[in-house]
Amino acid sequence: MNLGDTAPPFDLPATDGTTQGPGATPTAVVFTCNHCPYALAWHDRLLDVARDYSARGVHVLFVNPNDAESHPRDSFDAMKARVEADGGWPAPYLRDETQEVARDFGARTTPDVFLLDEDGVLRYRGAPDADYDDPSQNAVWLRGALDALLEGREPDPAQTEPVGCSVKWSR
Repeated sequence: MNLGDTAPPFDLPATDGTTQGPGATPTAVVFTCNHCPYALAWHDRLLDVARDYSARGVHVLFVNPNDAESHPRDSFDAMKARVEADGGWPAPYLRDETQEVARDFGARTTPDVFLLDEDGVLRYRGAPDADYDDPSQNAVWLRGALDALLEGREPDPAQTEPVGCSVKWSR
């Protein structure tokens, strides 16, 4: 997907037993996983974004596309256990078992953030912020893109380079 493209619709199973996908509200689709040190470093910051923006009508979806056969820590059962161990998450954690959604979006890394407007149009794509190892960054790029979108402006920057572990594709 490129900026300005409309995201393909999807519904994926969530760890809470529901099936979820983007709706008619701004949605951050975050491809992430259980094993990547980059994804884990950004984890709390991204959960905070979900908490902080839910009252403003933003939907955050965490999507794990990794092959669970080669990376058992990314299995659906392991995802459920992680959310349970954390006492629940403020946003759904979805399993992309077929990797179709990740392929359709062009996800490359975990994490890889795609911010869609209320019409499903891609407005921001990239990393949450400039430094996975600096929690004070507080997902500033994603937050800035969300603020711009909610205020009717175009995000600036609209695209950054996603940084993380490569998506673990099935063989």
